[in-house]
Amino acid sequence: MSSTSHELRVNSIVAESIVDGPGLRYVVFTQGCPHRCHACHNPQTHDVGGGYLLDVETIIHQFDENPLLAGITFSGGEPFLQPDPLCVIAKQVRRRAKTVVVFSGFTIEALNALADRRPAIRALLSLTDILIDGPYIDSLRDLSLPFRGSRNQRVLTRETGFLPPTRAHTPDEGIAA
Repeated sequence: MSSTSHELRVNSIVAESIVDGPGLRYVVFTQGCPHRCHACHNPQTHDVGGGYLLDVETIIHQFDENPLLAGITFSGGEPFLQPDPLCVIAKQVRRRAKTVVVFSGFTIEALNALADRRPAIRALLSLTDILIDGPYIDSLRDLSLPFRGSRNQRVLTRETGFLPPTRAHTPDEGIAA
């Protein structure tokens, strides 16, 4: 993706959602996805050149306008294609004592392997409270599952030990304040 650390390529934003994580959430649908899952709920997010660029400061400002929000959700598209600007946003959201939920077509195992080559992925994972991982598989569709579309997808939390513990970040990790 060709965006700076202060811009994010987005497909759309939903200012208030109750289906994309716990509580009332501000949802950023990122643009660009390598998974192209059959029967994807958001196929308009696949093209990495689609959508539009938005300053992370604009997203943070819009988030701050609603004190009732429980947190922010990054969906897509594939959020981990743009971990640098999402880290900037996630860090600000967590400073406000709100939660960060990320939907990814990658499994946590794949993300950990990718993070060895791209530290910003590990940084975004460390700022994530809930990760819904795995590609959507239409043959495993199950609409009774909270926050998921298919049975292979997992809801992973730091409390269950699937995510790394929250830690302080150093400026050289590329997470601007």
